[in-house]
Amino acid sequence: MATYETMPYHLETERLILRPWDEADAAEFSELLTERGKETYTVERCRKAIAGLLAATEHTRIALLPVQRKEEGDFIGYCGLIIGRSTREEPEIAYELLRRAHHRGYATEAARAVVGAAAATGRRRLWSTVATWNTPSLRVLDKLGFVHDHFSTEENGEVAWLTRALP
Repeated sequence: MATYETMPYHLETERLILRPWDEADAAEFSELLTERGKETYTVERCRKAIAGLLAATEHTRIALLPVQRKEEGDFIGYCGLIIGRSTREEPEIAYELLRRAHHRGYATEAARAVVGAAAATGRRRLWSTVATWNTPSLRVLDKLGFVHDHFSTEENGEVAWLTRALP
Protein backbone atom coordinates (compact mmCIF):
# COMPACT_ATOMS: atom_id res chain seq x y z
CA MET A 1 0.00 0.00 0.00
CA ALA A 2 1.33 3.42 -0.96
CA THR A 3 1.91 6.00 1.73
CA TYR A 4 0.53 9.48 1.37
CA GLU A 5 1.17 12.77 3.09
CA THR A 6 -1.40 13.85 5.66
CA MET A 7 -4.06 16.10 4.15
CA PRO A 8 -3.86 19.69 5.44
CA TYR A 9 -6.65 20.18 8.00
CA HIS A 10 -6.78 23.95 7.63
CA LEU A 11 -7.50 25.42 4.19
CA GLU A 12 -8.31 28.98 3.24
CA THR A 13 -9.78 30.42 0.08
CA GLU A 14 -10.71 33.96 -0.82
CA ARG A 15 -14.01 33.75 1.08
CA LEU A 16 -13.85 30.56 3.14
CA ILE A 17 -12.03 28.76 5.93
CA LEU A 18 -12.04 24.96 6.15
CA ARG A 19 -10.81 23.82 9.55
CA PRO A 20 -10.98 20.88 11.97
CA TRP A 21 -14.27 20.05 13.69
CA ASP A 22 -15.03 21.37 17.15
CA GLU A 23 -17.77 20.18 19.50
CA ALA A 24 -19.25 23.69 19.19
CA ASP A 25 -20.13 22.87 15.54
CA ALA A 26 -22.73 20.32 16.67
CA ALA A 27 -25.75 22.67 16.63
CA GLU A 28 -25.07 23.94 13.10
CA PHE A 29 -24.17 20.43 11.93
CA SER A 30 -27.53 19.29 13.31
CA GLU A 31 -29.29 22.07 11.38
CA LEU A 32 -27.51 21.07 8.15
CA LEU A 33 -28.28 17.36 8.42
CA THR A 34 -31.89 17.99 9.48
CA GLU A 35 -32.36 20.30 6.47
CA ARG A 36 -32.17 17.20 4.26
CA GLY A 37 -35.73 16.52 5.44
CA LYS A 38 -35.45 12.78 5.96
CA GLU A 39 -35.00 12.81 9.76
CA THR A 40 -34.11 15.02 12.69
CA TYR A 41 -30.51 14.98 13.88
CA THR A 42 -30.15 15.97 17.52
CA VAL A 43 -27.23 18.07 18.70
CA GLU A 44 -26.09 15.13 20.84
CA ARG A 45 -26.14 12.80 17.82
CA CYS A 46 -24.08 15.36 15.91
CA ARG A 47 -21.57 15.62 18.78
CA LYS A 48 -21.07 11.86 18.47
CA ALA A 49 -20.78 12.15 14.68
CA ILE A 50 -18.12 14.86 15.10
CA ALA A 51 -16.18 12.60 17.48
CA GLY A 52 -16.40 9.86 14.83
CA LEU A 53 -15.19 12.21 12.10
CA LEU A 54 -12.22 13.29 14.24
CA ALA A 55 -11.33 9.64 14.97
CA ALA A 56 -11.59 8.77 11.27
CA THR A 57 -9.31 11.70 10.40
CA GLU A 58 -6.70 10.46 12.85
CA HIS A 59 -6.87 6.98 11.32
CA THR A 60 -7.06 7.88 7.60
CA ARG A 61 -5.12 11.18 7.59
CA ILE A 62 -7.81 12.69 5.32
CA ALA A 63 -10.61 14.89 6.59
CA LEU A 64 -14.12 16.13 6.10
CA LEU A 65 -13.86 19.73 7.30
CA PRO A 66 -16.42 22.32 8.42
CA VAL A 67 -16.71 25.27 6.05
CA GLN A 68 -17.18 28.76 7.42
CA ARG A 69 -17.33 32.11 5.69
CA LYS A 70 -14.33 34.30 6.53
CA GLU A 71 -16.11 37.62 6.81
CA GLU A 72 -19.20 36.41 8.67
CA GLY A 73 -17.43 33.65 10.63
CA ASP A 74 -20.49 31.39 10.33
CA PHE A 75 -20.66 27.65 9.70
CA ILE A 76 -22.21 26.96 6.27
CA GLY A 77 -21.47 23.27 5.72
CA TYR A 78 -18.67 20.79 5.19
CA CYS A 79 -16.28 19.73 2.45
CA GLY A 80 -13.44 17.27 2.37
CA LEU A 81 -12.29 13.76 1.66
CA ILE A 82 -13.93 10.58 2.90
CA ILE A 83 -13.51 6.89 2.20
CA GLY A 84 -17.25 6.55 1.53
CA ARG A 85 -17.79 4.11 -1.34
CA SER A 86 -14.12 4.31 -2.32
CA THR A 87 -10.71 3.72 -0.70
CA ARG A 88 -8.08 5.56 1.32
CA GLU A 89 -5.85 5.52 -1.78
CA GLU A 90 -8.57 7.04 -3.99
CA PRO A 91 -10.96 8.80 -1.58
CA GLU A 92 -14.21 10.55 -2.37
CA ILE A 93 -14.72 14.28 -2.23
CA ALA A 94 -17.85 15.16 -0.27
CA TYR A 95 -19.59 18.47 0.40
CA GLU A 96 -22.90 19.77 1.66
CA LEU A 97 -23.98 23.31 2.45
CA LEU A 98 -26.87 24.87 4.31
CA ARG A 99 -29.56 26.03 1.88
CA ARG A 100 -28.95 29.67 2.81
CA ALA A 101 -25.41 29.27 1.37
CA HIS A 102 -26.47 27.74 -1.97
CA HIS A 103 -26.02 29.45 -5.35
CA ARG A 104 -23.04 31.59 -4.30
CA GLY A 105 -20.15 29.43 -5.56
CA TYR A 106 -19.12 28.35 -2.06
CA ALA A 107 -19.28 24.60 -2.85
CA THR A 108 -17.05 25.03 -5.89
CA GLU A 109 -14.62 27.24 -3.96
CA ALA A 110 -14.37 24.83 -1.03
CA ALA A 111 -14.14 21.74 -3.25
CA ARG A 112 -11.40 23.34 -5.36
CA ALA A 113 -9.33 23.84 -2.19
CA VAL A 114 -9.93 20.21 -1.18
CA VAL A 115 -8.87 18.94 -4.62
CA GLY A 116 -5.62 20.91 -4.19
CA ALA A 117 -5.14 19.46 -0.70
CA ALA A 118 -5.74 15.94 -2.05
CA ALA A 119 -3.14 16.46 -4.77
CA ALA A 120 -0.66 17.63 -2.12
CA THR A 121 -0.98 14.25 -0.36
CA GLY A 122 0.45 12.50 -3.42
CA ARG A 123 -2.79 10.82 -4.46
CA ARG A 124 -3.41 10.28 -8.16
CA ARG A 125 -7.21 10.17 -8.33
CA LEU A 126 -10.37 11.22 -6.50
CA TRP A 127 -13.90 9.88 -6.76
CA SER A 128 -17.28 11.40 -6.17
CA THR A 129 -20.65 9.69 -5.99
CA VAL A 130 -23.74 11.83 -6.50
CA ALA A 131 -27.40 11.07 -7.00
CA THR A 132 -28.18 11.72 -10.65
CA TRP A 133 -31.03 14.10 -9.68
CA ASN A 134 -28.53 16.39 -7.87
CA THR A 135 -27.79 18.74 -10.77
CA PRO A 136 -26.11 21.47 -8.65
CA SER A 137 -23.55 19.00 -7.24
CA LEU A 138 -22.92 17.55 -10.69
CA ARG A 139 -22.26 21.10 -11.97
CA VAL A 140 -19.72 21.71 -9.18
CA LEU A 141 -17.89 18.51 -10.08
CA ASP A 142 -17.94 19.39 -13.78
CA LYS A 143 -16.32 22.77 -13.00
CA LEU A 144 -13.58 20.91 -11.09
CA GLY A 145 -12.79 18.57 -13.98
CA PHE A 146 -14.53 15.41 -12.74
CA VAL A 147 -15.73 13.07 -15.49
CA HIS A 148 -18.38 10.34 -15.46
CA ASP A 149 -17.04 6.86 -14.90
CA HIS A 150 -20.20 4.78 -14.42
CA PHE A 151 -23.64 4.63 -12.82
CA SER A 152 -25.04 2.35 -10.15
CA THR A 153 -28.51 1.82 -8.78
CA GLU A 154 -28.91 2.01 -5.01
CA GLU A 155 -31.90 1.95 -2.68
CA ASN A 156 -32.37 5.72 -3.07
CA GLY A 157 -32.04 5.72 -6.86
CA GLU A 158 -29.40 6.11 -9.54
CA VAL A 159 -25.90 7.26 -8.52
CA ALA A 160 -23.31 8.80 -10.83
CA TRP A 161 -19.70 7.81 -10.14
CA LEU A 162 -17.26 10.48 -11.26
CA THR A 163 -13.49 10.59 -11.12
CA ARG A 164 -10.75 13.18 -11.43
CA ALA A 165 -7.07 12.59 -12.05
CA LEU A 166 -4.75 14.58 -9.81
CA PRO A 167 -1.52 16.14 -11.03
